[in-house]
Amino acid sequence: MAATSLPLGRSPAPPALPLPDIYARVSRHVPAIEWPALAPDVEAILRLKRERNAVILAHNYQAPEIFHTVADIVGDSLALAREAATVDADVIVLAGVHFMAETAKLLNPSKTVLIPDLRAGCSLADSITAEDVRSLRARYPGVPIVTYVNTSAAVKAESDLCCTSGNAVDVIKSLNAPRVLMIPDEFLAQNVQAALPEIEILTWAGHCEVHERFTPADIREVRDSYPGVTVIAHPECPPEVVAEADFSGSTAMMMNFVEKKRPAQVVLVTECSMADNIAAANPDIEFIKPCNMCPHMKRMSLSNIRRALETMTHEVTVAPELADRARAAVERMLAVKAR
Repeated sequence: MAATSLPLGRSPAPPALPLPDIYARVSRHVPAIEWPALAPDVEAILRLKRERNAVILAHNYQAPEIFHTVADIVGDSLALAREAATVDADVIVLAGVHFMAETAKLLNPSKTVLIPDLRAGCSLADSITAEDVRSLRARYPGVPIVTYVNTSAAVKAESDLCCTSGNAVDVIKSLNAPRVLMIPDEFLAQNVQAALPEIEILTWAGHCEVHERFTPADIREVRDSYPGVTVIAHPECPPEVVAEADFSGSTAMMMNFVEKKRPAQVVLVTECSMADNIAAANPDIEFIKPCNMCPHMKRMSLSNIRRALETMTHEVTVAPELADRARAAVERMLAVKAR
């Protein structure tokens, strides 16, 4: 067969990208040369969701190619917990970490909940056990125990109610107690204590492996390099880091702050993908990094989400003897109204 010649001075036209409308959502973060390798998984996931009557819940720390292409519900752990309680689907795929999948199962006991990688854990969840909580209750009789949602169902079952970084202050206030045990995140508890000096908050020495690595020196270095930059820190950071920031809040609060205040330059002192996901929807704002990567969140991928839907693995279950008590702690959290 004769070769086809091109007119002089012209290059072959680049091939059309698959799923161009979906690619447009992530074009700032996924190079065009990589998209053809990802698109088949995206297309298969969209089809499988229809066939399985499935939804994908994705945390704000998920990579843009998950967050902006296949996720049905996105948000922080509080938003995912609320939406999990009302989702209309037979199957829930949790693109996040294991405790989030357990929480989704607690609130949807009749639905199938899948997590694509069983290794997606959490340093906070691993920092405390149900036996630890029972020991604390014995040591501090009558003191209410508020447990961060970043914990196992077994730990939630031993607690009075749960909280997230987004509603922790309101949850503590709702108890009308002079003294509260707030576990397991020591830094979150210390930051809440600063906001509620009238309440004595007892802590546990658990930390997030992403947020504990930030230092005040990191913040000062960014300010020196980018005068006028707005610094937003997650409350799982050490209190001295939060003190250096312009604003502190949950990932949902971070997103709302950026979208309402619209700073020209901003640094998010949290997990790296958070900035990528906000930047995709706000191309006029410059996001400066440092950030730290969560190895557990990054265990999620388009390929293992696809495999989870194809094979219906890995199913997350909660032992019946724990489920009712753990569910009650989460539901008490969801019933708290902001003050």
